[in-house]
Amino acid sequence: MHRNGLRPFVLIAASFTLSIHAQGPPAITTQADRIIVVKSAHTMTLYSHGKVLKVYRVSLGSGASGNAKQRQSDHETPEGIYRINGRNAHSSCHVALHISYPNAADREHARKLGVDPGGDVMIHGLPPGYDWIKPGQPLADWTYGCIGLTNAEIDEVWKLVPTGTPIEIQH
Repeated sequence: MHRNGLRPFVLIAASFTLSIHAQGPPAITTQADRIIVVKSAHTMTLYSHGKVLKVYRVSLGSGASGNAKQRQSDHETPEGIYRINGRNAHSSCHVALHISYPNAADREHARKLGVDPGGDVMIHGLPPGYDWIKPGQPLADWTYGCIGLTNAEIDEVWKLVPTGTPIEIQH
């Protein structure tokens, strides 16, 4: 090709490339379709189509036994299969995704024990005054039975996890 014929092509390609970069990186469109929490490892893993999207280090309930939630106010994190069934953008702990605890098995177990199974189990951020804690900083188990993340982490999870996503909480 003649040298002058190549010049307009180079200019067009350069302007197209600059317009793409001016728009910024593409938006993240992948969303989680499954969550697995392993309490013994203090991890929460988001999956999409069987592939790991992200692994988070989590804080759990401050209950002393480390067992599955049995009743209201035991400060234990439940174990079982649930769904993300709600979102609270005005949570007292930054933002929160509500977990569908108790399920039928939890209610039956509590009935047999003669206790209230409790509820309001969520994945949430930090309470006011603790937003200085950043991802990667180790945290003790401090929640009332929920799954705790830093505010930056829950903001990311909020965007990646749609309502209805299944969550399995394992020991």
